[in-house]
Amino acid sequence: MHVPVSTQTTTPGPATERYGEFYGNRYPPRPPRSRSRSRAARTDATLRRALDLLVSAFALLLLLPALALIALLIRLDSPGPVLFVQRRVGLHGKEFFVFKFRSMFRDAEARLDSVLAGNERSGPVFKMRQDPRITRAGRVLRRCSLDEVPQLLNVLRGEMSLVGPRPALPREVALYAPEHRARLTALPGLTGLWQVSGRASLSFEEAMALDLEYIARQSVGFNVSLLLRTVPAVLTGRGAY
Repeated sequence: MHVPVSTQTTTPGPATERYGEFYGNRYPPRPPRSRSRSRAARTDATLRRALDLLVSAFALLLLLPALALIALLIRLDSPGPVLFVQRRVGLHGKEFFVFKFRSMFRDAEARLDSVLAGNERSGPVFKMRQDPRITRAGRVLRRCSLDEVPQLLNVLRGEMSLVGPRPALPREVALYAPEHRARLTALPGLTGLWQVSGRASLSFEEAMALDLEYIARQSVGFNVSLLLRTVPAVLTGRGAY
């Protein structure tokens, strides 16, 4: 079955360029590690990748009937494609296309300037509880975080992890302060420490601090604990809009 796709055409480059300009390379310098610590880190990274592949593949197979139903509801609710594809910034500033179920009207990007005054978040991000660009089906999908499920494909492709900082837009990364750029040293994730700690109810600075805390603590065990904490966070819908 052919699934129509909407592609957001953000101009590539500026986020990656500014990232490299600040550090003089693709990522900030890290302190040297001993051989034993480096070996343990590689083993943990391998285990995290194995977890990503197993869980995302199983989840896609399990959710396939539900995904087909969601696709049908999106098509019936408003004109436009089922999937929304948008350029985001990933590991070390590398840009990639993220997949989402479309939760907005297809002219949402063109109408962004008209709603900027209603932004309810600090920093370079945009969040608005009663965003008029969101469709009826989109409100339900966002409340339950179902619009993010297609990003399991990004996880399988190695562009994202199940757990990590959320992938930011290039225009947001271009406005990061130097201390925020360290969040680009980890694969972006479907869920993360700030997603289970309040999501959109947190300020931009609080979310950045939690992302950096995750990066300092990331391990396969910590990822599993955050995945388990994601379940009640999604069910309660706290901070989701």
